[in-house]
This record gives sequence, structure tokens and C-alpha cells, in this order.
Amino acid sequence: MPKPVLYTVRLSPPCRAVELTAKALGLELERKLVNLLAGQNLTPEFLKLNPKHTIPVLDDNGTIISESHAIMIYLVRKYGQGEGKDALYPTEIVEQARVNEALHFESGVLFARLRFITELAIFGRKPEIPEDRIEYVRKAYRLLEDSLQTDYVAGSRLTIADLSCISSVASMVGFIPMERSEFPRVHGWMERLKQLPYYEEINGAGATELAEFIVNMLAKNAKL
Repeated sequence: MPKPVLYTVRLSPPCRAVELTAKALGLELERKLVNLLAGQNLTPEFLKLNPKHTIPVLDDNGTIISESHAIMIYLVRKYGQGEGKDALYPTEIVEQARVNEALHFESGVLFARLRFITELAIFGRKPEIPEDRIEYVRKAYRLLEDSLQTDYVAGSRLTIADLSCISSVASMVGFIPMERSEFPRVHGWMERLKQLPYYEEINGAGATELAEFIVNMLAKNAKL
């Protein structure tokens, strides 16, 4: 059987979240890089895969899925057998609801507020991050801090909700710092995830590169 194909970008938090999930499952993907700045997501070939022209996109032997959370759930359900891997997206109804709640928080709050800033830098050509956007992100940090009542975002065990949330948070802290004294629970949670043997390769390096890219874009915009 061919490997599942993932259309991805290293700098993209949702793409990194999917790749973290695959690593947690021990699943090998065929990665196809998509150059968004060159418009490769707008080619006729790509639009046949995903008319919404977003990434990530999974092609699993003809089954096409084009949203990171949906892909993560699909991968766990299909490939998460044995050694507790299915716990990444639990089947018990309350535990699953907690994971779903955290996934919606990631897409609706964390990633959304990150995107407000990246779009300003890349497409809005702003020379600096407006103070109201910075405060908006810091409020997201506070919401995450207050909701972390256990070691992980959806309970006492690692789930895909953690892998999704860390992809956005690790990216934001690169240009909007998060003080340990003010957000100790989030820092502790991040440190736990950084202990994953695949974390730096799959998420840490890409998050750093995205932060550097945004900082460089802001500096470039200031010279326009």
C-alpha cells in the first residue's frame, strides 16, 4: 500500500500539527512541499485536490482530506491501533468532547490570532505589529493558561489537541514573548511537549523559522 501523501509547508502550524500526529503514530508520510508564495496552491492540479486552495491536504490512496484537525482525527482512527496510540483521539464520549473543545479553541482562538498577525506582515505589508494585535495574542495566552488544569490541554494524557495547540503557540512566542512568571502553566506544558523525541525536528525548527520569517518581513516592510 502506498504511503499517505501530505501536501505541506514547514512554516505552517496546521501542517506541522498533522506531521506531529503522524510521528506520534509512527506513520511515515510522503511529503510534497507546496510553495504558497509562488502560488502552487492555485494551480489547476492542486485545485482539483482542494478547491479551497489551503494546506495541509492529505491524499490517502485517493481519499482526500483538506483540514488539519480532520486529517489528524482520520489518521488516528485509521492508523492508531496498538500501544495506546488511539488515546491520541479517545473514543470515550466525554474525553473526546474535551479534545474537540481544545481543537476548536486552537482553530478559533490560537491560530486565528496568529493568522491576524502573519497576514498583516505578509499581505498587509505592515512595518510592525499593532499593539491591539499583540494584546489580542496575550489574551489568548491567558485563556490557555487559565484552561490548563492538568498536564495537557484536554486531560492527563497527550492528545492531538496538544499537538495542534503547540503548533500555533510555539510559533507565536517567537515574536510575541510569553513570560514564565505570568504564564507558568503554559510554559510547563510546552516543556512537556518539547520532550517528545520528534518535537524539534517536526515543530520546533519550523516554528522558529516562521517567527524569523515574520520578523524579517516586518523589517522589510519598514523599508518600503
